[in-house]
Amino acid sequence: MDFQYKNVLIAIDGSEPSEKAFDRAVHIAKRDKSQLILAHIVDTQNFSIIKSYLDNLNDVYKQAEIDAHKMLDKYAQIAKEAGVSEVKEIVKFGLPKNVLIDEIIPEQNVDVIILGATGTSAVERVFLGSVTDSAFRHSKCEVLVVR
Repeated sequence: MDFQYKNVLIAIDGSEPSEKAFDRAVHIAKRDKSQLILAHIVDTQNFSIIKSYLDNLNDVYKQAEIDAHKMLDKYAQIAKEAGVSEVKEIVKFGLPKNVLIDEIIPEQNVDVIILGATGTSAVERVFLGSVTDSAFRHSKCEVLVVR
């Protein structure tokens, strides 16, 4: 029996584990001739702290979005050079684990989400639970965790 994924999602946060997961996602998307969806969620849970020090929080949002698109553009180029024909980039704001599970996966009809074993925030893993753990427990699609 031959199975192919149609929509492969990789959540990219700039960490080493997400780099490893990206490599696996590119391999799978190329193998299956599937769409590769690159997602970055700007974590806004600490923006309320920043707000008290800034006159205009919109500037922080704008810069975060610009930086996220630059990062995803770089990964999209790498994926295309590796032979992935269809690459989509998504930037959203919010709590990453919620945005992935509640918004991106259903909106994009994701077959598999590929995540690194750990992300950038050890404190979040202790107090809130990691994005990977949340995806593993609550996702409606398959979850591949790369170490």
